[in-house]
Parts: sequence; C-alpha cells; structure tokens
Amino acid sequence: MTKIIFIEPNGERKEVEAENGATIMEVALKNSISGIIGECGGACTCATCHVYIDKDWLEKAGEPSGCEEDMLDFAWEVRDESRLSCQIKVSDELDGIIIHVPQKQG
Repeated sequence: MTKIIFIEPNGERKEVEAENGATIMEVALKNSISGIIGECGGACTCATCHVYIDKDWLEKAGEPSGCEEDMLDFAWEVRDESRLSCQIKVSDELDGIIIHVPQKQG
C-alpha cells in the first residue's frame, strides 16, 4: 500500500493508504477528503478534483497531459503545482506524496 498525505482546506492533515493503480481522486473520495468533489468521476471533464502537488513531489507526479492542462483552465487559483487528481495514478514511487486541497473547486 502507498501512503498519500492530504492537507485539507482547513489545514487538517490526513494520511491514508492507497492501492496502486487507483487515482488520487478515487483515494480522496473513498477517504472522505474535504474539498475533492470529482463530479465527472475521473473523466477529465470537470476540474472539480483540482489539487496542488507539494513542490517536493512535482517531478514524481509527472506532467499534466494536454487534456488536463485544458481542464485546469476551469480550476480555481491554478498554480504551477496544480493537477487534476483524477489524472494521477497511485504507484510505489508516490509513497508519501503530499497533496494540498484548494479552498474551493472550479
């Protein structure tokens, strides 16, 4: 199991265990992480699973696809470390990743 650390909008830190192959969004929804909505169910068509990847983890999380970059245009307060959590697959390489949830979604 891979550990994912979510920092919710209120600053609360939640550490959860995730199965490899799941998306960060799926893990967030399964663990009732505040601020992750995922209206489209992971189809990369809504931007309601927008997160900020901790800067130390950006390289390991990878670059967003063109489709993801287009959807990020609809997200609230996009930053260099913005990603859609539905597009990041959990893997051993991401063990301990820190995900910051924005104050609001798109």
